[in-house]
Amino acid sequence: MTALAGRTRAWVGAGVAVLVLFVLAPALLSDFRLSLLAKFLCFAIVAVGIGLAWGRGGMLVLGQGVFFGMGGYLMGMHLKVADAQLLGNGVPDFMQIGGINELPGYWEPFASPAFTVLMIVLLPTAIAVALGFGMFKRRVKGAYFAILSQALAAALAILLVGQSGLGGSNGLNNFRTFFGFALNDPVNRQMLYFIAAAVLLIVLAVTRQLMRSRYGELLVAVRDGEERVRFLGSVEVIQQYYSAADLCIHPARYDPFPSAVIEALACGLPVLTTPGCGGADAIEDGKSGYIVDSPSQLVDGLRLIADQDRRVQMGELARRRALTFSQPEQIRRLVELIEQVGQELGATVP
Repeated sequence: MTALAGRTRAWVGAGVAVLVLFVLAPALLSDFRLSLLAKFLCFAIVAVGIGLAWGRGGMLVLGQGVFFGMGGYLMGMHLKVADAQLLGNGVPDFMQIGGINELPGYWEPFASPAFTVLMIVLLPTAIAVALGFGMFKRRVKGAYFAILSQALAAALAILLVGQSGLGGSNGLNNFRTFFGFALNDPVNRQMLYFIAAAVLLIVLAVTRQLMRSRYGELLVAVRDGEERVRFLGSVEVIQQYYSAADLCIHPARYDPFPSAVIEALACGLPVLTTPGCGGADAIEDGKSGYIVDSPSQLVDGLRLIADQDRRVQMGELARRRALTFSQPEQIRRLVELIEQVGQELGATVP
Protein backbone atom coordinates (compact mmCIF):
# COMPACT_ATOMS: atom_id res chain seq x y z
CA MET A 1 0.00 0.00 0.00
CA THR A 2 2.85 2.37 0.85
CA ALA A 3 4.59 1.64 -2.46
CA LEU A 4 1.34 2.26 -4.35
CA ALA A 5 0.84 5.57 -2.55
CA GLY A 6 4.42 6.56 -3.38
CA ARG A 7 3.94 5.79 -7.07
CA THR A 8 0.65 7.70 -7.09
CA ARG A 9 2.27 10.77 -5.56
CA ALA A 10 5.11 10.55 -8.08
CA TRP A 11 2.74 10.41 -11.06
CA VAL A 12 0.59 13.22 -9.67
CA GLY A 13 3.69 15.35 -9.09
CA ALA A 14 4.94 14.64 -12.61
CA GLY A 15 1.56 15.58 -14.05
CA VAL A 16 1.48 18.87 -12.14
CA ALA A 17 5.05 19.66 -13.24
CA VAL A 18 4.19 19.00 -16.88
CA LEU A 19 1.08 21.18 -16.62
CA VAL A 20 2.97 24.08 -15.02
CA LEU A 21 6.10 23.94 -17.19
CA PHE A 22 4.60 23.12 -20.57
CA VAL A 23 1.19 24.79 -20.40
CA LEU A 24 0.86 27.51 -17.77
CA ALA A 25 4.36 29.02 -17.92
CA PRO A 26 4.45 29.53 -21.73
CA ALA A 27 0.89 30.91 -21.64
CA LEU A 28 1.35 33.36 -18.75
CA LEU A 29 4.99 34.49 -18.87
CA SER A 30 6.53 37.03 -21.22
CA ASP A 31 9.34 36.03 -23.57
CA PHE A 32 11.94 37.58 -21.24
CA ARG A 33 10.63 35.86 -18.12
CA LEU A 34 10.27 32.54 -19.94
CA SER A 35 13.93 32.74 -20.97
CA LEU A 36 14.82 33.60 -17.37
CA LEU A 37 12.86 30.59 -16.16
CA ALA A 38 14.78 28.41 -18.62
CA LYS A 39 18.02 29.51 -16.94
CA PHE A 40 16.60 28.65 -13.53
CA LEU A 41 15.62 25.21 -14.82
CA CYS A 42 19.22 24.66 -15.92
CA PHE A 43 20.39 25.54 -12.41
CA ALA A 44 17.76 23.14 -11.09
CA ILE A 45 19.43 20.31 -13.02
CA VAL A 46 22.62 21.02 -11.06
CA ALA A 47 20.58 21.13 -7.84
CA VAL A 48 19.20 17.66 -8.54
CA GLY A 49 22.76 16.31 -8.72
CA ILE A 50 23.65 18.04 -5.46
CA GLY A 51 20.52 16.61 -3.85
CA LEU A 52 21.46 13.10 -4.92
CA ALA A 53 25.08 13.32 -3.78
CA TRP A 54 24.66 15.47 -0.67
CA GLY A 55 21.08 14.81 0.42
CA ARG A 56 21.01 11.10 -0.33
CA GLY A 57 24.68 10.17 -0.12
CA GLY A 58 25.80 12.63 2.55
CA MET A 59 28.74 13.79 0.40
CA LEU A 60 29.31 17.52 0.80
CA VAL A 61 30.00 18.52 -2.80
CA LEU A 62 30.99 22.16 -3.19
CA GLY A 63 32.19 21.72 -6.76
CA GLN A 64 29.22 19.92 -8.29
CA GLY A 65 28.72 22.71 -10.83
CA VAL A 66 32.17 22.02 -12.31
CA PHE A 67 31.01 19.11 -14.45
CA PHE A 68 27.82 20.86 -15.52
CA GLY A 69 29.75 24.05 -16.29
CA MET A 70 32.38 22.10 -18.21
CA GLY A 71 29.72 20.71 -20.50
CA GLY A 72 28.24 24.18 -20.89
CA TYR A 73 31.62 25.61 -21.83
CA LEU A 74 32.13 22.96 -24.49
CA MET A 75 28.74 23.82 -25.95
CA GLY A 76 29.67 27.51 -25.83
CA MET A 77 32.85 26.81 -27.80
CA HIS A 78 30.81 25.16 -30.55
CA LEU A 79 28.30 28.00 -30.64
CA LYS A 80 31.03 30.65 -30.91
CA VAL A 81 32.75 28.77 -33.74
CA ALA A 82 29.40 28.38 -35.51
CA ASP A 83 28.67 32.10 -35.13
CA ALA A 84 32.11 32.98 -36.51
CA GLN A 85 31.55 30.75 -39.54
CA LEU A 86 28.12 32.31 -40.08
CA LEU A 87 29.66 35.80 -40.14
CA GLY A 88 32.54 34.69 -42.35
CA ASN A 89 35.17 35.23 -39.64
CA GLY A 90 38.03 32.92 -38.92
CA VAL A 91 37.82 33.28 -35.15
CA PRO A 92 35.10 34.23 -32.62
CA ASP A 93 34.55 37.90 -31.80
CA PHE A 94 36.27 37.88 -28.39
CA MET A 95 39.44 36.43 -29.98
CA GLN A 96 39.48 39.26 -32.52
CA ILE A 97 39.32 41.76 -29.67
CA GLY A 98 42.15 39.93 -27.89
CA GLY A 99 44.35 39.98 -30.99
CA ILE A 100 44.05 36.27 -31.79
CA ASN A 101 43.81 35.91 -35.56
CA GLU A 102 43.99 32.13 -35.89
CA LEU A 103 41.65 29.62 -34.29
CA PRO A 104 43.58 27.54 -31.68
CA GLY A 105 43.94 23.86 -32.51
CA TYR A 106 41.90 22.66 -29.53
CA TRP A 107 38.97 24.79 -30.77
CA GLU A 108 38.82 23.35 -34.28
CA PRO A 109 37.14 19.99 -33.48
CA PHE A 110 34.26 21.86 -31.81
CA ALA A 111 33.12 23.10 -35.19
CA SER A 112 31.45 19.67 -35.44
CA PRO A 113 28.10 19.40 -33.58
CA ALA A 114 28.49 15.61 -33.22
CA PHE A 115 31.97 15.92 -31.71
CA THR A 116 30.74 18.63 -29.34
CA VAL A 117 27.82 16.59 -28.03
CA LEU A 118 30.07 13.54 -27.63
CA MET A 119 32.66 15.51 -25.66
CA ILE A 120 29.96 17.09 -23.48
CA VAL A 121 29.07 13.58 -22.33
CA LEU A 122 32.52 11.98 -22.22
CA LEU A 123 34.89 14.65 -20.89
CA PRO A 124 33.05 15.63 -17.67
CA THR A 125 32.27 11.96 -17.06
CA ALA A 126 35.91 10.93 -17.47
CA ILE A 127 37.14 13.64 -15.10
CA ALA A 128 34.45 12.79 -12.54
CA VAL A 129 35.29 9.08 -12.70
CA ALA A 130 39.03 9.71 -12.31
CA LEU A 131 38.53 12.12 -9.43
CA GLY A 132 35.91 9.94 -7.74
CA PHE A 133 38.01 6.79 -8.07
CA GLY A 134 40.99 8.46 -6.41
CA MET A 135 38.92 9.97 -3.60
CA PHE A 136 36.83 6.91 -2.80
CA LYS A 137 39.76 4.51 -3.07
CA ARG A 138 41.51 6.53 -0.36
CA ARG A 139 38.26 6.87 1.60
CA VAL A 140 38.29 10.66 1.47
CA LYS A 141 35.09 12.00 3.02
CA GLY A 142 33.63 14.71 5.20
CA ALA A 143 35.28 18.11 5.11
CA TYR A 144 38.21 16.82 3.06
CA PHE A 145 35.85 15.69 0.32
CA ALA A 146 34.25 19.15 0.28
CA ILE A 147 37.65 20.88 0.18
CA LEU A 148 38.86 18.78 -2.76
CA SER A 149 35.68 19.33 -4.76
CA GLN A 150 35.88 23.07 -4.05
CA ALA A 151 39.55 23.11 -5.05
CA LEU A 152 38.56 21.54 -8.37
CA ALA A 153 36.06 24.34 -8.94
CA ALA A 154 38.69 26.97 -8.09
CA ALA A 155 41.25 25.35 -10.41
CA LEU A 156 38.78 25.33 -13.31
CA ALA A 157 37.81 28.96 -12.70
CA ILE A 158 41.48 30.02 -12.66
CA LEU A 159 42.11 28.08 -15.86
CA LEU A 160 39.20 29.67 -17.69
CA VAL A 161 39.83 33.21 -16.47
CA GLY A 162 43.56 33.01 -17.10
CA GLN A 163 43.26 31.88 -20.71
CA SER A 164 42.33 34.57 -23.19
CA GLY A 165 41.61 31.84 -25.72
CA LEU A 166 38.74 30.67 -23.48
CA GLY A 167 37.04 34.01 -23.03
CA GLY A 168 38.88 35.28 -19.96
CA SER A 169 36.83 36.80 -17.15
CA ASN A 170 33.95 37.60 -19.52
CA GLY A 171 33.47 33.96 -20.46
CA LEU A 172 31.61 32.96 -23.61
CA ASN A 173 28.50 35.00 -24.36
CA ASN A 174 26.49 36.83 -27.00
CA PHE A 175 25.51 33.71 -28.95
CA ARG A 176 23.58 34.25 -32.15
CA THR A 177 22.55 30.72 -33.17
CA PHE A 178 21.90 27.32 -31.64
CA PHE A 179 22.56 24.49 -34.09
CA GLY A 180 21.47 26.71 -36.94
CA PHE A 181 18.43 28.26 -35.19
CA ALA A 182 18.52 32.03 -34.67
CA LEU A 183 18.37 32.89 -30.97
CA ASN A 184 16.75 36.27 -31.59
CA ASP A 185 13.62 34.44 -32.76
CA PRO A 186 11.10 34.11 -29.87
CA VAL A 187 9.92 30.75 -31.22
CA ASN A 188 13.43 29.34 -31.04
CA ARG A 189 13.96 30.70 -27.53
CA GLN A 190 10.72 29.02 -26.50
CA MET A 191 12.03 25.79 -28.03
CA LEU A 192 15.13 26.04 -25.83
CA TYR A 193 12.87 26.57 -22.81
CA PHE A 194 10.95 23.39 -23.64
CA ILE A 195 14.24 21.48 -24.05
CA ALA A 196 15.46 22.68 -20.64
CA ALA A 197 12.14 21.75 -18.99
CA ALA A 198 12.08 18.31 -20.61
CA VAL A 199 15.70 17.59 -19.60
CA LEU A 200 14.96 18.62 -16.01
CA LEU A 201 11.96 16.26 -15.81
CA ILE A 202 13.99 13.42 -17.32
CA VAL A 203 16.81 14.04 -14.83
CA LEU A 204 14.31 14.04 -11.96
CA ALA A 205 12.80 10.75 -13.17
CA VAL A 206 16.21 9.09 -13.56
CA THR A 207 17.33 10.38 -10.16
CA ARG A 208 14.18 9.07 -8.49
CA GLN A 209 14.77 5.67 -10.04
CA LEU A 210 18.39 5.71 -8.86
CA MET A 211 17.29 6.56 -5.33
CA ARG A 212 14.90 3.60 -5.30
CA SER A 213 17.45 1.19 -6.76
CA ARG A 214 20.33 -0.75 -5.23
CA TYR A 215 22.55 2.23 -6.02
CA GLY A 216 20.37 4.43 -3.84
CA GLU A 217 20.64 1.94 -0.99
CA LEU A 218 24.42 2.03 -1.29
CA LEU A 219 24.35 5.84 -1.14
CA VAL A 220 22.39 5.67 2.10
CA ALA A 221 24.87 3.11 3.45
CA VAL A 222 27.75 5.49 2.66
CA ARG A 223 25.90 8.36 4.29
CA ASP A 224 25.08 6.42 7.46
CA GLY A 225 28.55 4.89 7.82
CA GLU A 226 29.61 2.21 5.39
CA GLU A 227 32.21 0.87 7.81
CA ARG A 228 29.44 -0.59 9.96
CA VAL A 229 29.31 -3.46 7.46
CA ARG A 230 32.56 -5.30 6.88
CA PHE A 231 33.49 -8.34 4.79
CA LEU A 232 35.96 -10.25 6.97
CA GLY A 233 36.96 -12.89 4.43
CA SER A 234 38.27 -16.19 5.77
CA VAL A 235 38.30 -16.30 9.59
CA GLU A 236 39.89 -19.17 11.50
CA VAL A 237 38.79 -18.23 15.03
CA ILE A 238 35.11 -17.44 14.66
CA GLN A 239 34.03 -17.62 18.31
CA GLN A 240 34.99 -14.01 19.06
CA TYR A 241 32.72 -12.75 16.29
CA TYR A 242 29.81 -14.88 17.43
CA SER A 243 30.25 -13.64 20.99
CA ALA A 244 30.21 -10.01 19.80
CA ALA A 245 27.08 -10.50 17.65
CA ASP A 246 23.43 -10.13 18.60
CA LEU A 247 22.01 -12.55 16.04
CA CYS A 248 22.87 -14.56 12.94
CA ILE A 249 21.18 -13.88 9.60
CA HIS A 250 21.62 -16.67 7.07
CA PRO A 251 19.11 -16.41 4.19
CA ALA A 252 19.73 -18.85 1.35
CA ARG A 253 17.98 -20.06 -1.77
CA TYR A 254 19.65 -23.45 -1.30
CA ASP A 255 22.14 -24.58 1.32
CA PRO A 256 22.00 -28.25 2.47
CA PHE A 257 23.08 -27.69 6.07
CA PRO A 258 25.46 -24.80 6.85
CA SER A 259 27.55 -25.26 9.97
CA ALA A 260 27.22 -21.52 10.60
CA VAL A 261 23.65 -22.03 11.79
CA ILE A 262 24.60 -24.62 14.41
CA GLU A 263 27.63 -22.58 15.43
CA ALA A 264 25.47 -19.51 15.97
CA LEU A 265 22.90 -21.48 17.98
CA ALA A 266 25.70 -22.97 20.09
CA CYS A 267 26.95 -19.45 20.85
CA GLY A 268 23.50 -18.39 22.00
CA LEU A 269 22.52 -16.41 18.92
CA PRO A 270 18.98 -16.40 17.48
CA VAL A 271 19.07 -17.29 13.78
CA LEU A 272 17.04 -15.82 10.92
CA THR A 273 17.02 -18.03 7.83
CA THR A 274 14.85 -19.19 4.95
CA PRO A 275 13.21 -22.52 4.06
CA GLY A 276 15.89 -23.08 1.38
CA CYS A 277 18.50 -23.41 4.10
CA GLY A 278 18.86 -26.92 5.55
CA GLY A 279 19.76 -25.34 8.86
CA ALA A 280 16.11 -24.34 9.18
CA ASP A 281 15.44 -27.85 10.48
CA ALA A 282 17.55 -27.03 13.52
CA ILE A 283 15.57 -23.90 14.36
CA GLU A 284 12.39 -23.80 16.39
CA ASP A 285 10.52 -21.07 14.55
CA GLY A 286 9.63 -18.27 16.91
CA LYS A 287 11.71 -19.72 19.76
CA SER A 288 15.37 -20.07 18.78
CA GLY A 289 14.99 -17.99 15.63
CA TYR A 290 12.75 -17.28 12.67
CA ILE A 291 12.23 -19.00 9.33
CA VAL A 292 11.09 -16.36 6.84
CA ASP A 293 9.85 -16.59 3.26
CA SER A 294 10.38 -13.04 2.00
CA PRO A 295 12.52 -9.93 2.57
CA SER A 296 9.59 -8.18 4.29
CA GLN A 297 9.30 -11.06 6.78
CA LEU A 298 13.05 -10.86 7.32
CA VAL A 299 12.65 -7.20 8.30
CA ASP A 300 9.80 -8.13 10.64
CA GLY A 301 12.00 -10.76 12.27
CA LEU A 302 14.76 -8.22 12.77
CA ARG A 303 12.32 -5.86 14.46
CA LEU A 304 11.15 -8.58 16.85
CA ILE A 305 14.67 -9.60 17.79
CA ALA A 306 15.64 -5.95 18.25
CA ASP A 307 13.97 -6.24 21.66
CA GLN A 308 16.89 -7.02 23.97
CA ASP A 309 14.91 -9.06 26.50
CA ARG A 310 13.38 -11.17 23.75
CA ARG A 311 16.76 -11.58 22.07
CA VAL A 312 18.32 -12.84 25.31
CA GLN A 313 15.44 -15.25 25.85
CA MET A 314 15.70 -16.59 22.30
CA GLY A 315 19.48 -16.85 22.70
CA GLU A 316 19.05 -19.16 25.70
CA LEU A 317 16.62 -21.34 23.75
CA ALA A 318 19.05 -21.34 20.81
CA ARG A 319 21.84 -22.62 23.07
CA ARG A 320 19.63 -25.44 24.38
CA ARG A 321 18.59 -26.32 20.86
CA ALA A 322 22.22 -26.51 19.72
CA LEU A 323 23.03 -29.01 22.49
CA THR A 324 20.68 -31.49 20.82
CA PHE A 325 23.06 -31.46 17.85
CA SER A 326 26.25 -31.99 19.86
CA GLN A 327 28.60 -34.82 18.92
CA PRO A 328 27.78 -37.05 21.94
CA GLU A 329 24.07 -36.53 21.33
CA GLN A 330 24.40 -37.38 17.64
CA ILE A 331 26.43 -40.52 18.49
CA ARG A 332 23.79 -41.59 20.99
CA ARG A 333 21.03 -41.13 18.41
CA LEU A 334 23.00 -43.01 15.77
CA VAL A 335 23.60 -45.95 18.15
CA GLU A 336 19.90 -46.04 19.03
CA LEU A 337 19.01 -46.05 15.33
CA ILE A 338 21.42 -48.91 14.60
CA GLU A 339 20.08 -50.92 17.52
CA GLN A 340 16.50 -50.26 16.41
CA VAL A 341 17.22 -51.36 12.84
CA GLY A 342 19.10 -54.40 14.13
CA GLN A 343 16.17 -55.43 16.31
CA GLU A 344 13.75 -55.03 13.42
CA LEU A 345 15.94 -57.08 11.12
CA GLY A 346 16.50 -59.65 13.85
CA ALA A 347 12.77 -60.02 14.34
CA THR A 348 12.31 -60.99 10.71
CA VAL A 349 15.05 -63.63 10.77
CA PRO A 350 13.58 -67.16 11.24
